[in-house]
Amino acid sequence: MFQGVFTAIVTPFQNDRIDYDVYYKLLDRQIQAGVSGVIPCGTTGESPTLSHEEHSELIRKTVEYCKSRIQVIAGTGSNSTKEAVELTELACKDGVDGILSVNPYYNKPTQEGLYLHFKTIAEHSSKPVMLYNIPGRTSVNLSPETTRRLSEISNIRSLKEATGDLAQMSKSISILPSNFSVLSGDDTLTLPLLSVGGRGVVSVVSNIFPKKIKELVDSFESGNLNRAREIHYSLLPVFNNAFLETNPIPVKAALHWLGLISNEIRLPLTPLTPSRAAEDFKALVLNLREKGFE
Repeated sequence: MFQGVFTAIVTPFQNDRIDYDVYYKLLDRQIQAGVSGVIPCGTTGESPTLSHEEHSELIRKTVEYCKSRIQVIAGTGSNSTKEAVELTELACKDGVDGILSVNPYYNKPTQEGLYLHFKTIAEHSSKPVMLYNIPGRTSVNLSPETTRRLSEISNIRSLKEATGDLAQMSKSISILPSNFSVLSGDDTLTLPLLSVGGRGVVSVVSNIFPKKIKELVDSFESGNLNRAREIHYSLLPVFNNAFLETNPIPVKAALHWLGLISNEIRLPLTPLTPSRAAEDFKALVLNLREKGFE
């Protein structure tokens, strides 16, 4: 069962190529922070703009570098079931600890279509599967009832929930088996979801402050609710500003301000638009860093 903090890791570029020297430093930072794992080739990793060769290489190099120090859950989703199966099989051969599979996007399948899509992927996966429900990007919502059906498949073991709907998340948790984990796909809802039975977060902001996100989850799990709440509110402005523009534009900007990556991002995404809001976000990130946030 996947639980804890999983960082949806960014993909750094230099001259339109993946900058592996910088990428390994980002992985080191996550490992040193003690997160449960990283997720390469997700939305935050700009997977839609990676070639098939880059996608496979990035997963393989992530597994090789992490060397079982933290878990690697590879994004292998597609709106083509056949392509998702192929990406999943390649990732499993490369030794990942699990795969993340997003709702098919653009073609808008029915609930039965979603069920059969994920069932087919699971049948071809030798590793545990984390479902990824994000209707804001895919235009389809994986219902709690369909998730419950999917949980009966032995290697579908987790759900990344990014509906922003705590009521739906609560319903899912209430009808899912106890050995099935629901993780927040929204940093703002990590603490609320933990309070109703969630098991952690797939985090964007942990790219910026991995130790603090881990401390938030650990504080809650150890019963120190006041400390968890304190961290939540101290990071709430970061959570909100991390989606000032389309993810991962703001988080890559923040990492650039911290001197960790270049400001390069692939079209059709563009660097963060200069604005008063962007300047405020920069000041916030740098101020928290000066206070010792990591």
